[in-house]
Amino acid sequence: QTSRAPAISVSAESCIPAGLRLGPVPGTFKLGKYLSDRKEPGPKKKVFYYAVPPVFQVRMVRGELVDEAGSSALEWIGLIRAARNSQEQTLEAVADLPGGQIFYRALRDVQPGEELTVWYSNPLAQWFDIPVTATPTHDEKGEERYICWYCWRTFKYPNSLKAHVHFHCALSHGRPFLHHDH
Repeated sequence: QTSRAPAISVSAESCIPAGLRLGPVPGTFKLGKYLSDRKEPGPKKKVFYYAVPPVFQVRMVRGELVDEAGSSALEWIGLIRAARNSQEQTLEAVADLPGGQIFYRALRDVQPGEELTVWYSNPLAQWFDIPVTATPTHDEKGEERYICWYCWRTFKYPNSLKAHVHFHCALSHGRPFLHHDH
């Protein structure tokens, strides 16, 4: 996710076992930089043709995750979207050492047809100075909202707030995230 273009949806064609590592992730790692509260319908890479909607499919071949063309994860891993919250997250970004190569690890068995989405593991989030937690408040309708304590912008999802604080909030000036009780 290195541009503002809507992300391509990447989903599993076959079961991806819990604990499987993908990667390393190539290029500059800026997971979540363009994360939005809403899922962008954006373009879909048409590798398989399904009635609705076509998506970029991946499958296991001889213990390696590949796309329909047989390309390894290095060629498409950067297309995986950031998860907005833990409920939609299927992968976590991990590193062997602080500052080392980054991999994605399946948090659970990912079922066929399920979209792959990723967020930082807690140690990696701390390494990149990404907030690890976000405490919700409730609006007048009782719906959860997440508020930036620097600029007061509100978000529907916790990871959208975390990405905003790290990448976009001009008022945070690189200060660590303030928790609700501060």
